[in-house]
Amino acid sequence: MVMMAVRIVPQSEKYVVERFGRLRSVLGPGINFIFPFIDRVRHKISILERQLPTSSQDAITADNVLVQVETSVFYRILEPEKTVYRIRDIDGAIATTVAGIVRSEIGQMELDQVQSNRAQLIQRVKESVANAVDDWGVEVTRAEILDVNLDDATRAAMLQQLNAERARRAHVTEAEGKRRAVELAADGELYAAEQQAKAKRILAEAEAFATTAIAEAIAKGGLEAAQYQVAMKQVDALTTIGQGDGKQTVLLPASLTDALGDAFKMLRGASR
Repeated sequence: MVMMAVRIVPQSEKYVVERFGRLRSVLGPGINFIFPFIDRVRHKISILERQLPTSSQDAITADNVLVQVETSVFYRILEPEKTVYRIRDIDGAIATTVAGIVRSEIGQMELDQVQSNRAQLIQRVKESVANAVDDWGVEVTRAEILDVNLDDATRAAMLQQLNAERARRAHVTEAEGKRRAVELAADGELYAAEQQAKAKRILAEAEAFATTAIAEAIAKGGLEAAQYQVAMKQVDALTTIGQGDGKQTVLLPASLTDALGDAFKMLRGASR
C-alpha cells in the first residue's frame, strides 16, 4: 500500500489523478502521495515542447491568387487538466485552428504583401492561434510559415511582370542618364558663356583704362604727342609688312608720306 501511495513524477511530465472518476489533482515533478485504491493516475502528460507535423493548406489572397502555404507549429501543455477534459485530439485541433487562421489572414493580404511581410504575417498567426487554444491549457511557442508556393501559371505571370518591371527601370535609368547629360552640357555651355563674358568685361575695362591713360597723356603732352605715337605705329606696321618673302602686294594709303613727314618733323622738334 505504501508503494501504491507514493508516485514519483519525472521532471518532464505531469500526472492527472482522478478519484472515483472525477478530477482530484495534478501531480507535479518529484515525490507525490495519493490514497491507494481511491485515487488513480489516469493520464501522464508530457510537458515538453511539441512540434506538429508540417502541414500544407490552400489559401486565396485578397487579389484572388491561389497559394499553397506550408506551416509548422510548436506548443507545450501548461495545464494538463484542461487538455485532458476539454479536447480529445489536441494535435488535430491545433492543426485545424492553424489552417483556418492562416487562410483568414492571407485572405486579408495581397500576394505582394504575403511575400514581403512574412514576419508580420507569422506574428499575427501566432497571436491568433494562442488566443484560440488558450482554453485548452496549451501555450503556442512558435508558429512558422515555411513556404508560400504558387501554381505554374501564377509563377509565369509574376516572372513576366518582374521582367517588365526590370525593363521599365532600365528605360527610366537610361532616360535619367540622357537628361543628366543634357543638363551637364547646358551647365558647361553656361559656364563657357560666363567665362567669355568675364573675359570681354576684363578686355573692356583694359581698353577703358588705356583710353583714359591716352586721354590723360594727350591732356598733358598735347595733340602732337598723340600724332607722333600714331605715326610710329604706322612705321612699325610697314616694317612688319616688309619682312615678307617679297611676293606680296602692299597697298599704301596716299596720306602715308604726309604722316611720315609729320612724324619726322615732330621728332626733330622733340630733339631741339
